Amino acid sequence: MVVVVVVVVDVDVDVNGAGAGDWPVNVAAPGAAAGTATAEHNRNRIRNRNRNPFPFPFPFPMGPQDRRRSRCVSKPFLCRRTASAKMSPHNPIGYGGKESTMSQAMLSALRSFTLLPLLVLPLAAENVSGDLKEGAPDLKSAGPLAFGPPGILFVADPQGASIFAIDTGDRGPAAAGKELKIESIDEKIAGLLGTSGREVAINDLAVNPASGKAYLSVSRGLGPNAAPVIVRVSGASDLQVLPLEKVRFAKVQLADAPAVQPASAEEGTGKGKGQRRGNPRLESITDLAFVEGQLLVAGLSNEEFSSTLRSIPYPFKLDSLKEGAKGTSVEIYHGSHGKLETNSPVRTFTPFVIGGEPHLFAAYTCTPLVTIPLSKLKPGAHLKGKTVAELGNGNRPLDMVVYKKDGKDYLLIANSRRGIMKVATDGVEKTESIAEPVKDTKGLTYETVSAWKGIDQLDRLDEKSALVVRKTDAGSFVLETLPLP
Repeated sequence: MVVVVVVVVDVDVDVNGAGAGDWPVNVAAPGAAAGTATAEHNRNRIRNRNRNPFPFPFPFPMGPQDRRRSRCVSKPFLCRRTASAKMSPHNPIGYGGKESTMSQAMLSALRSFTLLPLLVLPLAAENVSGDLKEGAPDLKSAGPLAFGPPGILFVADPQGASIFAIDTGDRGPAAAGKELKIESIDEKIAGLLGTSGREVAINDLAVNPASGKAYLSVSRGLGPNAAPVIVRVSGASDLQVLPLEKVRFAKVQLADAPAVQPASAEEGTGKGKGQRRGNPRLESITDLAFVEGQLLVAGLSNEEFSSTLRSIPYPFKLDSLKEGAKGTSVEIYHGSHGKLETNSPVRTFTPFVIGGEPHLFAAYTCTPLVTIPLSKLKPGAHLKGKTVAELGNGNRPLDMVVYKKDGKDYLLIANSRRGIMKVATDGVEKTESIAEPVKDTKGLTYETVSAWKGIDQLDRLDEKSALVVRKTDAGSFVLETLPLP
């Protein structure tokens, strides 16, 4: 397997042209096979969180390196590859390679760019499911989703405190510029499952960057006995239940998940209802992302400081699972509550590069926004995140993506009570950590996107649009594409 790494800085690209914008750095790992593709024909995809591609042309030749479609994030964009290969969110590079070289001048120039979203480049991997075994995953629930190597879908099972890597067999190609709108998606899924819309809960959404198809994690029924289902959406009239009776998959069990505690009847067991007090096991996994060869997992553990981030190598290896699935405890200062917190889980997060180093933007209930360096995620360690914003209390963040608009990087956060927030990331590396009580908001600023209402889930579809699950005033759900604000 040969890896090609490209570093892109300050891009302003016309996706239909061959030369718009400046691409000042172009680095590839040495020793790759020679290629013949020209700059005009060499188009790769880049993406920021978590999950979806957008095509960019390269305005100059890559040199005599392999141009196979690759998807990676180089840490920290210095194009280094060691035997423990790196991966990007939902798309792989995770194959060993030689360490590339770069002039000191180029390294200095790279480090001068203090803030960049994590960039992802597509990779065509041979034998991407080589470490998977055929069988039937013993899913007890289906929660957060994330894509990794081409066609590999990570499915979190909070109730079982485990994560499955499932080979969907869906490796593209993606259809360009495809818009989608499916009214009453919950009712249509219910029809597939032979039940009513009231008995269906859509838990998460992920777009496969290789094909552009949407995948939904679904619960059929309510409460702890609900059946887990994965639904693939290929078009407005093409919904399929992903067969799980005979698929290639791998599984990792979390080593330090909280014990199962039955929920009381008055608290309920639906999404966002009493999960924390009733059954902390249901929050053993709250979000996923695939970054630099690691599956990042947010949630709770059974430790005294229970807020946890885990960094699990993929492919899952037996000799690393025992230590790798154990988490890093996370401490933050919550300005709205006026205190340090160690037991509130990250609700949603997205990878981002700050000061040349990969970080996470992580959001918590009552909406503190925190930055966490990936280099600090070590099994059994403890870290303190930097609170860079208080975005308003009485709110629960639901989902988050990062994107570029007019040359600037923004976070787009869906919330339970405060609508869609478009958060400016300018100056985040210089933002002082919030360490005193805050009455309302402080730190990074945001604007409310009033045109987007009722958003429960969102994912990047391409450089200009997102795919969302939206709840209507009538209570039904719509799956549709929306232009990024």
